[in-house]
Amino acid sequence: MARIDKIDSILLREISMIISKEINDPKLGFPTVTEVDVAPDMNSAKVYVSFLGKNYMKRDGLEALRRAKGHIKSELAKRVRLRKIPDLTFVVDDTLDKADRIEKILSKDNEH
Repeated sequence: MARIDKIDSILLREISMIISKEINDPKLGFPTVTEVDVAPDMNSAKVYVSFLGKNYMKRDGLEALRRAKGHIKSELAKRVRLRKIPDLTFVVDDTLDKADRIEKILSKDNEH
């Protein structure tokens, strides 16, 4: 496993724990961190998050994570031994929504 992949998985685990245990924003909803992709220069990381519910809940949840970004980064600095904690960018992971739409299209085709 490459070093960057190991850092991705460590950050995924730690960010998930911080969000689930320490962020008390009612607008957050029920997020799941699905992937973390740290840039090769370690300056930034995309944090992919899926949310249960409607689009407005995803938007509100993403905004809550953006507001909590400073707290999440400071907690990461306490938990993870890295020279610099990358800047976090939260992105909605809509892979499950896309897969669901494809499944519905395929099932309609099989009915004919």
